[in-house]
Amino acid sequence: MNDKIITQEDLDENNSLDELKYDGGRIIFGENLGVVKIKKSLICKFSIFAKAGTGIEAGEGIEAGDGIEAGWSIKAGEGIEAGWGIKAGWGIKAGWGIKAGWDIEAGEGIEAGWGIKAGWGIEAGTGIKAGNGIEAGWGIITLFRGRIIANFISCHRIATGLHIHEEQEIKAEIRKGTIILGKVSKP
Repeated sequence: MNDKIITQEDLDENNSLDELKYDGGRIIFGENLGVVKIKKSLICKFSIFAKAGTGIEAGEGIEAGDGIEAGWSIKAGEGIEAGWGIKAGWGIKAGWGIKAGWDIEAGEGIEAGWGIKAGWGIEAGTGIKAGNGIEAGWGIITLFRGRIIANFISCHRIATGLHIHEEQEIKAEIRKGTIILGKVSKP
């Protein structure tokens, strides 16, 4: 297995690539590249990793058989999907949906135009927002200020504002789950 290492020399003057598909190993973006823009899709059979100071933005989708991780943010015009987990130091945003076999975790917020789904848990530093539903096998948590907004939520446990004193809002129909922390309002 050979990793595909992306450095500044691989990028054009706009800090971008046209499209990147790789099935020989992992795709690794070097440190301090800023936001690397992929005009079309970013697809890897194994994992996608962006080191500290680097974020990933794709005009279409981002997909990895294993995990996706970025020191900064992960953004796609369409969907983001990983067989294992998705993790960003800042935020995660997709025009359509976000799906991970295990966890979805962001230092800031998580937002999807359609749905967010994780086999295990979803955690954001601030808010979580989905145009339709948010589903997790175990829990959905925001650590600081920020609401959880969706048409519906389905998981085991839900908590918003875990590390602050002010009560935060959960604006969704709760189809399944126990509210640990937060105030529920209608969507």
